[in-house]
Amino acid sequence: MKSIQIIVPAYNEERNILPFHREITKIFAPLESQYAFEILFVNDGSKDNTIGEIEKLAAADPRVKFIDFSRNFGKEVATTAGINNCQADACIMVDADLQHPVELIPEFIARWEKGFDVVIGIRNKNKSDGWIKKLGSKLFYNIINKIAEVKVVPNATDFRLIDKVVVAEFSRFTETSRMTRALIDWLGFKRDFIYFDANERLHGTASYSFWKLFGLAMNSFISLSLMPLKLAGSLGIFITLFSGLSGFYIMLGKYVFRTHFASTFSDSENLAILILFLVGIILMSIGLLALYVANIHREVINRPIYVIRKKNI
Repeated sequence: MKSIQIIVPAYNEERNILPFHREITKIFAPLESQYAFEILFVNDGSKDNTIGEIEKLAAADPRVKFIDFSRNFGKEVATTAGINNCQADACIMVDADLQHPVELIPEFIARWEKGFDVVIGIRNKNKSDGWIKKLGSKLFYNIINKIAEVKVVPNATDFRLIDKVVVAEFSRFTETSRMTRALIDWLGFKRDFIYFDANERLHGTASYSFWKLFGLAMNSFISLSLMPLKLAGSLGIFITLFSGLSGFYIMLGKYVFRTHFASTFSDSENLAILILFLVGIILMSIGLLALYVANIHREVINRPIYVIRKKNI
């Protein structure tokens, strides 16, 4: 009998834990003769009684396992912890708020049985998304797929199944700033896609704010592409040539050919404009370099990605 583990990152999901367990149990009821399943909740430092609800379930149902973080490390890290602790033949990542339609899980398993190592849920639309989030998402995927070393599937979600072979390879990643689904895409393997419409969130509010999403996007740009770093150097070359040619033109026009346009610039104005322009470019380039230096610093100090307070696996 093959085993499947459902990985559920949870942050302040106290009211969603029991309904989620009820729905997953219902989905697997007709599959129990073919698959052994368990649910692994990863409590990401919740401030409410999420861990209490999980522990109650674990005491009543031996198929419920949990990892309790010492503090909030973020959804990407919580998902990583779940994958790192997976011992099943395959695992499926699902949000605890039931926005991911869990009734599609049998279809994910069917695609897996056909030989696909990764089955990815692609969101058609999300009823709760505002126009700013939709615009930002479209912009992110347009940029990342132009500069990244590997293509990131637009509107792909963490709602996906990965085979134990993918789990083993994913667990070798050590970077602390990560976008889980992008790293899985980087691994490659044989992939298939399932399209779905997201449900309304059952209870509570989404924990991903605009700034958290922005930070996730920046981490993705840095970890998946060297283009921003190369852009800083390219800008430096362009600005050097542009300013050099402009200065040469003004010098010739003013002192050799004595053109009217060139003569309108005083020496101090020429110097001030040039310095101000170049200082702005230098600062922008330093800012881009600082992003990479900060990322290198995080990797070099080699802190653990997460800290577990307790677990029952």
